[in-house]
Amino acid sequence: MSTAPLPIRLVVGLGNPGSEYVDTRHNAGFWWVDALARELGTGLRVESKFMGLAGRAKQGDEEVWLLQPTTYMNRSGHAVAALARFYKILPQEILVVHDELDLLPGEAKLKQGGSHAGHNGLKDIQAMLGSADFWRLRLGVGHPRTLGLNQPVVDFVLHRPRQDEQPQIEEAIARSLAAWKWLSRGEFSKATMLVNTKPKIAKPEA
Repeated sequence: MSTAPLPIRLVVGLGNPGSEYVDTRHNAGFWWVDALARELGTGLRVESKFMGLAGRAKQGDEEVWLLQPTTYMNRSGHAVAALARFYKILPQEILVVHDELDLLPGEAKLKQGGSHAGHNGLKDIQAMLGSADFWRLRLGVGHPRTLGLNQPVVDFVLHRPRQDEQPQIEEAIARSLAAWKWLSRGEFSKATMLVNTKPKIAKPEA
């Protein structure tokens, strides 16, 4: 007996609060949720009981919540669990958007479950939900070694992308944002294909 797909009811963008972190690589998840909020015509406001900035919008007959935890990255799970439990949202109905060192700027990947791979935000969310079954949208920011930089990872993610990287990250955000219509319907195979297939750049004719 097949079951109907569960649409995404909570979208969480990971980042760090404070003006000094706004434009840093570690806040790529915040950027994505800000873009989705604009598309859905909603705003985010302080919700102290959810330890973050939150907003909700109508998606067909359903409501979707948007959340940016303001607990700092390593305690993101406290905010996610508070909202999810209050509205009885299952892990499978949660999408967490975050920066990804193992993907180059311009790349994005969508998947469900898996290891937190040392990402402190994902690690805390898994611990607080007691599950790794939530969906993850990984936005590539590159790794200092891959990008030829002699820079510690902690320092790297807390700095702005280089001038040539910012448009690539923004393109990945726009492309993955186009998958929202499928995510909101629980049509994950279509969403995954759209996000994970990077458009080919046409080579100029000789």
